[in-house]
Amino acid sequence: MAKKYYVVWAGRETGIFTSWDYTKKQVDKFPQAKYKSFPTEAEAKAAFANAPSYGSNFGAGAKKTASASKTKTAAKASLDIDLTRCDVSIFTDGGCEPNPGKAGSGVAVYLNAELTELYYGLYNANGTNNSAELNALHQALLIADKSLKQGLSVQILSDSQYSINCITNWAYGWKTKGWKRKVAGDIKNLDIIQQSHELYDSIKDKLNILHVAAHVGIEGNELADRMSIYAIDQKDPTFCRYPEPIVLSEILSLRAG
Repeated sequence: MAKKYYVVWAGRETGIFTSWDYTKKQVDKFPQAKYKSFPTEAEAKAAFANAPSYGSNFGAGAKKTASASKTKTAAKASLDIDLTRCDVSIFTDGGCEPNPGKAGSGVAVYLNAELTELYYGLYNANGTNNSAELNALHQALLIADKSLKQGLSVQILSDSQYSINCITNWAYGWKTKGWKRKVAGDIKNLDIIQQSHELYDSIKDKLNILHVAAHVGIEGNELADRMSIYAIDQKDPTFCRYPEPIVLSEILSLRAG
Protein backbone atom coordinates (compact mmCIF):
# COMPACT_ATOMS: atom_id res chain seq x y z
CA MET A 1 0.00 0.00 0.00
CA ALA A 2 1.32 3.42 -0.97
CA LYS A 3 2.28 5.69 1.91
CA LYS A 4 -0.14 8.53 2.61
CA TYR A 5 0.24 11.83 4.42
CA TYR A 6 -2.66 13.06 6.53
CA VAL A 7 -3.17 16.78 7.06
CA VAL A 8 -5.24 17.86 10.05
CA TRP A 9 -6.26 21.53 10.07
CA ALA A 10 -8.76 21.20 12.93
CA GLY A 11 -8.50 18.38 15.49
CA ARG A 12 -7.19 17.50 18.93
CA GLU A 13 -3.73 17.93 17.41
CA THR A 14 -3.02 19.60 14.08
CA GLY A 15 -0.23 18.92 11.63
CA ILE A 16 0.89 16.37 9.06
CA PHE A 17 0.86 12.72 10.09
CA THR A 18 1.90 9.47 8.44
CA SER A 19 -0.24 7.12 10.52
CA TRP A 20 -3.98 6.91 9.90
CA ASP A 21 -4.55 5.30 13.31
CA TYR A 22 -2.88 8.30 15.00
CA THR A 23 -4.70 10.76 12.74
CA LYS A 24 -8.06 9.16 13.47
CA LYS A 25 -7.55 9.74 17.19
CA GLN A 26 -7.11 13.45 16.49
CA VAL A 27 -10.26 13.89 14.42
CA ASP A 28 -12.69 11.19 15.58
CA LYS A 29 -15.69 12.89 17.24
CA PHE A 30 -13.83 16.21 17.25
CA PRO A 31 -16.33 19.03 16.54
CA GLN A 32 -15.93 20.26 12.94
CA ALA A 33 -12.75 18.28 12.37
CA LYS A 34 -10.97 19.21 9.15
CA TYR A 35 -8.53 16.77 7.59
CA LYS A 36 -7.49 15.20 4.31
CA SER A 37 -5.03 12.63 2.95
CA PHE A 38 -2.40 13.37 0.31
CA PRO A 39 -0.20 11.00 -1.74
CA THR A 40 3.02 13.00 -1.29
CA GLU A 41 4.67 14.91 1.55
CA ALA A 42 5.13 17.99 -0.67
CA GLU A 43 1.39 18.20 -1.37
CA ALA A 44 0.60 17.73 2.31
CA LYS A 45 2.99 20.49 3.38
CA ALA A 46 1.62 22.91 0.79
CA ALA A 47 -1.96 22.17 1.84
CA PHE A 48 -1.22 22.52 5.56
CA ALA A 49 0.68 25.78 5.08
CA ASN A 50 -2.11 27.39 3.09
CA ALA A 51 -4.96 25.95 5.21
CA PRO A 52 -7.56 26.07 2.40
CA SER A 53 -11.26 26.13 3.13
CA TYR A 54 -13.03 23.01 1.87
CA GLY A 55 -16.40 23.63 3.50
CA SER A 56 -18.55 20.50 3.68
CA ASN A 57 -16.06 18.47 1.61
CA PHE A 58 -13.40 18.30 4.32
CA GLY A 59 -12.39 14.73 5.19
CA ALA A 60 -10.10 11.93 4.17
CA GLY A 61 -11.98 11.48 0.91
CA ALA A 62 -12.19 15.13 -0.05
CA LYS A 63 -11.11 15.84 -3.62
CA LYS A 64 -10.84 19.63 -3.74
CA THR A 65 -7.50 21.41 -3.68
CA ALA A 66 -6.69 25.05 -3.02
CA SER A 67 -6.92 27.19 -6.12
CA ALA A 68 -3.70 28.51 -7.65
CA SER A 69 -4.86 32.08 -7.18
CA LYS A 70 -5.53 31.55 -3.48
CA THR A 71 -2.12 29.95 -3.02
CA LYS A 72 -0.41 32.86 -4.79
CA THR A 73 -2.35 35.37 -2.69
CA ALA A 74 -1.33 33.66 0.55
CA ALA A 75 2.30 33.50 -0.55
CA LYS A 76 2.37 37.16 -1.61
CA ALA A 77 0.84 38.30 1.68
CA SER A 78 3.47 36.36 3.61
CA LEU A 79 6.30 37.80 1.54
CA ASP A 80 5.18 41.32 2.39
CA ILE A 81 6.52 40.96 5.95
CA ASP A 82 8.18 44.14 7.19
CA LEU A 83 11.26 43.44 9.31
CA THR A 84 11.69 47.16 9.92
CA ARG A 85 8.41 47.29 11.85
CA CYS A 86 10.23 46.25 15.04
CA ASP A 87 13.80 46.34 16.32
CA VAL A 88 13.83 42.56 16.79
CA SER A 89 12.12 39.97 14.58
CA ILE A 90 12.13 36.33 15.72
CA PHE A 91 11.16 33.51 13.34
CA THR A 92 10.26 30.10 14.79
CA ASP A 93 9.73 26.64 13.38
CA GLY A 94 9.45 23.05 14.52
CA GLY A 95 10.13 19.84 12.63
CA CYS A 96 9.24 16.19 13.15
CA GLU A 97 10.27 13.11 11.16
CA PRO A 98 7.90 11.29 10.93
CA ASN A 99 5.01 12.92 12.79
CA PRO A 100 4.93 11.75 15.57
CA GLY A 101 8.62 10.89 15.76
CA LYS A 102 11.99 12.66 16.02
CA ALA A 103 11.38 16.36 16.71
CA GLY A 104 13.48 19.52 16.92
CA SER A 105 13.05 23.29 17.08
CA GLY A 106 14.66 26.24 15.33
CA VAL A 107 14.75 30.02 15.71
CA ALA A 108 16.17 32.84 13.57
CA VAL A 109 16.69 36.29 15.12
CA TYR A 110 16.96 39.57 13.22
CA LEU A 111 18.07 42.88 14.73
CA ASN A 112 17.21 45.98 12.69
CA ALA A 113 16.26 43.69 9.78
CA GLU A 114 19.69 42.01 9.79
CA LEU A 115 20.15 38.33 10.67
CA THR A 116 22.17 38.11 13.89
CA GLU A 117 21.52 34.74 15.56
CA LEU A 118 20.33 31.22 14.78
CA TYR A 119 19.30 28.62 17.37
CA TYR A 120 18.52 24.92 17.21
CA GLY A 121 17.83 22.01 19.56
CA LEU A 122 15.29 20.63 22.05
CA TYR A 123 15.54 17.25 20.33
CA ASN A 124 12.85 14.78 21.34
CA ALA A 125 12.93 11.24 19.97
CA ASN A 126 9.21 10.89 20.68
CA GLY A 127 7.83 14.32 19.80
CA THR A 128 5.31 15.76 17.38
CA ASN A 129 5.33 18.67 14.99
CA ASN A 130 3.11 20.59 17.40
CA SER A 131 5.35 20.01 20.41
CA ALA A 132 8.35 21.16 18.36
CA GLU A 133 6.50 24.29 17.20
CA LEU A 134 5.47 25.10 20.78
CA ASN A 135 9.03 24.65 22.05
CA ALA A 136 10.31 27.01 19.35
CA LEU A 137 7.66 29.61 20.21
CA HIS A 138 8.54 29.34 23.91
CA GLN A 139 12.20 30.03 23.16
CA ALA A 140 11.17 33.00 21.03
CA LEU A 141 9.13 34.37 23.92
CA LEU A 142 12.16 34.08 26.20
CA ILE A 143 14.28 35.99 23.68
CA ALA A 144 11.48 38.54 23.26
CA ASP A 145 11.21 39.09 27.00
CA LYS A 146 14.94 39.78 27.25
CA SER A 147 14.83 42.17 24.28
CA LEU A 148 11.80 44.05 25.62
CA LYS A 149 13.60 44.59 28.93
CA GLN A 150 16.37 46.24 26.91
CA GLY A 151 13.84 48.70 25.51
CA LEU A 152 13.60 47.10 22.07
CA SER A 153 10.40 46.50 20.12
CA VAL A 154 9.77 42.86 19.16
CA GLN A 155 7.75 40.75 16.76
CA ILE A 156 7.57 36.95 16.64
CA LEU A 157 6.75 35.23 13.35
CA SER A 158 5.57 31.61 13.42
CA ASP A 159 4.17 29.38 10.69
CA SER A 160 2.20 27.39 13.30
CA GLN A 161 -1.31 28.74 13.73
CA TYR A 162 -1.84 25.98 16.30
CA SER A 163 0.99 27.24 18.52
CA ILE A 164 -0.08 30.85 18.23
CA ASN A 165 -3.69 29.99 19.10
CA CYS A 166 -2.63 27.80 22.03
CA ILE A 167 -0.61 30.57 23.65
CA THR A 168 -2.49 33.74 22.71
CA ASN A 169 -6.09 32.56 22.47
CA TRP A 170 -7.17 29.12 23.63
CA ALA A 171 -5.09 29.17 26.83
CA TYR A 172 -7.33 31.82 28.37
CA GLY A 173 -10.37 29.55 28.09
CA TRP A 174 -8.48 26.45 29.19
CA LYS A 175 -7.15 28.28 32.23
CA THR A 176 -10.64 29.27 33.40
CA LYS A 177 -11.69 25.61 33.06
CA GLY A 178 -8.80 24.35 35.18
CA TRP A 179 -6.63 23.64 32.13
CA LYS A 180 -9.10 21.15 30.68
CA ARG A 181 -10.97 20.94 27.42
CA LYS A 182 -14.70 20.83 28.01
CA VAL A 183 -15.30 18.25 25.26
CA ALA A 184 -12.00 16.64 24.34
CA GLY A 185 -10.50 16.23 27.81
CA ASP A 186 -6.77 16.56 28.49
CA ILE A 187 -4.73 19.17 26.64
CA LYS A 188 -1.67 17.90 24.79
CA ASN A 189 1.66 19.67 25.45
CA LEU A 190 0.15 21.29 28.53
CA ASP A 191 3.40 22.05 30.39
CA ILE A 192 4.98 24.05 27.60
CA ILE A 193 1.66 25.76 26.84
CA GLN A 194 1.30 26.89 30.45
CA GLN A 195 4.88 28.20 30.62
CA SER A 196 4.57 30.00 27.31
CA HIS A 197 1.16 31.47 28.06
CA GLU A 198 2.27 32.84 31.42
CA LEU A 199 5.22 34.58 29.77
CA TYR A 200 3.13 35.78 26.83
CA ASP A 201 0.45 37.19 29.14
CA SER A 202 3.06 39.23 30.99
CA ILE A 203 4.45 40.90 27.85
CA LYS A 204 1.56 40.74 25.35
CA ASP A 205 0.90 44.50 25.44
CA LYS A 206 4.41 45.15 24.10
CA LEU A 207 4.70 42.21 21.71
CA ASN A 208 3.49 41.38 18.19
CA ILE A 209 2.98 37.72 17.21
CA LEU A 210 2.28 37.08 13.54
CA HIS A 211 1.44 33.99 11.49
CA VAL A 212 3.40 33.44 8.27
CA ALA A 213 3.01 30.82 5.58
CA ALA A 214 5.65 28.11 5.49
CA HIS A 215 7.90 27.26 2.56
CA VAL A 216 7.08 30.26 0.39
CA GLY A 217 10.58 31.72 0.37
CA ILE A 218 10.56 33.90 3.49
CA GLU A 219 14.20 33.93 4.55
CA GLY A 220 13.60 33.91 8.31
CA ASN A 221 11.07 31.08 8.07
CA GLU A 222 13.37 29.05 5.83
CA LEU A 223 16.28 29.52 8.24
CA ALA A 224 14.20 28.51 11.26
CA ASP A 225 13.06 25.46 9.29
CA ARG A 226 16.65 24.46 8.54
CA MET A 227 17.53 24.85 12.21
CA SER A 228 14.64 22.62 13.30
CA ILE A 229 15.81 19.81 10.99
CA TYR A 230 19.45 20.44 11.95
CA ALA A 231 18.31 19.90 15.56
CA ILE A 232 16.91 16.51 14.57
CA ASP A 233 20.14 15.57 12.81
CA GLN A 234 22.31 16.74 15.73
CA LYS A 235 20.02 15.14 18.35
CA ASP A 236 20.86 17.87 20.88
CA PRO A 237 18.31 18.08 23.74
CA THR A 238 19.50 21.56 24.75
CA PHE A 239 18.81 24.79 22.87
CA CYS A 240 22.03 25.87 21.18
CA ARG A 241 23.23 28.92 19.31
CA TYR A 242 24.44 28.05 15.83
CA PRO A 243 28.13 28.96 15.54
CA GLU A 244 29.25 32.03 13.63
CA PRO A 245 29.99 33.02 10.98
CA ILE A 246 26.51 32.54 9.58
CA VAL A 247 26.80 31.90 5.85
CA LEU A 248 23.30 32.09 4.37
CA SER A 249 24.03 29.89 1.37
CA GLU A 250 25.40 27.16 3.64
CA ILE A 251 22.45 27.30 6.02
CA LEU A 252 19.86 27.28 3.25
CA SER A 253 21.60 24.31 1.63
CA LEU A 254 20.99 22.25 4.77
CA ARG A 255 18.22 19.67 4.75
CA ALA A 256 14.76 21.24 4.79
CA GLY A 257 11.68 20.09 6.69
